[in-house]
Amino acid sequence: MAIQTAPSFEQLEKLKDTRDADLIGRGMLDPKRNRGRGAQTNAPSRFDTESREAFDDGWGQVEELKPFETVEHIERAKSIITRNESPDIGFDRSINAYRGCEHGCSYCFARPTHAYLGHSAGLDFERQIYVKVNAVELLKRELADKRYKPKPIAMGTNTDPYQPAERTHRLTRGILEVLLETRHPASIVTKSALIVRDLDILSEMAKLGLIHVGLSVTSLDHILSRKMEPRASTPEKRLEAIRLLSAAGVPTGVMAAPMIPAINDMEMERILDAGAAQGAQWAGMVLLRLPGEVREIFREWMLRHYPDRVKHVMSLVRDTRGGKDYNAAWGERMVGEGAYATLMQQRFAKAKERYGLDRRLPAARTDLFMPPRVEDNQLSLF
Repeated sequence: MAIQTAPSFEQLEKLKDTRDADLIGRGMLDPKRNRGRGAQTNAPSRFDTESREAFDDGWGQVEELKPFETVEHIERAKSIITRNESPDIGFDRSINAYRGCEHGCSYCFARPTHAYLGHSAGLDFERQIYVKVNAVELLKRELADKRYKPKPIAMGTNTDPYQPAERTHRLTRGILEVLLETRHPASIVTKSALIVRDLDILSEMAKLGLIHVGLSVTSLDHILSRKMEPRASTPEKRLEAIRLLSAAGVPTGVMAAPMIPAINDMEMERILDAGAAQGAQWAGMVLLRLPGEVREIFREWMLRHYPDRVKHVMSLVRDTRGGKDYNAAWGERMVGEGAYATLMQQRFAKAKERYGLDRRLPAARTDLFMPPRVEDNQLSLF
């Protein structure tokens, strides 16, 4: 009888190279060029009328291509506070100082917005980063409008306010300085430990009842986390950020988002437990969403990292979306439907209760708001 032995390291590497070559043949990017990125392709914008495709011209010469680098575009925005009327979102206004996000989450629901800029929702979304350099100036002007009525401003709703570009441009910090000065309430969701840099401002806002913060932790497995969010902070750093924020008196929560069937959903209780141990006061959970181009980008990510699970994961996803890959209906898109989604909600509710994360935080105050003074170089009539 033949005895089966485990494959050697060399055999595993050969299998990996063969699979990579097969995926490249299907149009996916070479992992050597695409290191540290989530998207595996860079399909043209859905608004493009032309497309380009690389092919072998038969000359036998292969050009050595460099790894993809991040490109920053300076943008002077016309406005900075975005409004929405979605009934299943707990805020009606938000700020995004950056467009695109270098964290590189393949499942990011904001990816399709890059098509409006003429870019791909794939690799372009995480390397073509737009920086709204006049964000602070615009915020002061909009808050100074006599018709403005204060309500909490959400940050981190479309792209992460503490992504790598923030280290250089410090727009999020500038926005927080204005919010503190005007006593304006806000909430922040991030995957970056860089938020601790602004602890001095956040702690002062917390004393006035103006701020809530949520740290998104998708996995406690360092390897899985790096695959899911290539350029976000490690799970350990995010948990440390929860500890430091909580110790400084900032109302902080842990968000298990997104929960992906058969990938990280089994970690939900562990994530909430770890967050509570670091001082988190509340918890959130969002089921995987795959709107627009995100479906194919996520499937390609699965083909690269978990090819044996693609059919199973997508089958479970459809079970939570009424048999479709995505259901955009209000009230259902965040929580899903069906047996699997119901089970996730039940597990989440029990875990929140078990770890003391089911407390209700007081609403951020709006009665302290003081409009900023803006120099418009126009003489007063009186």
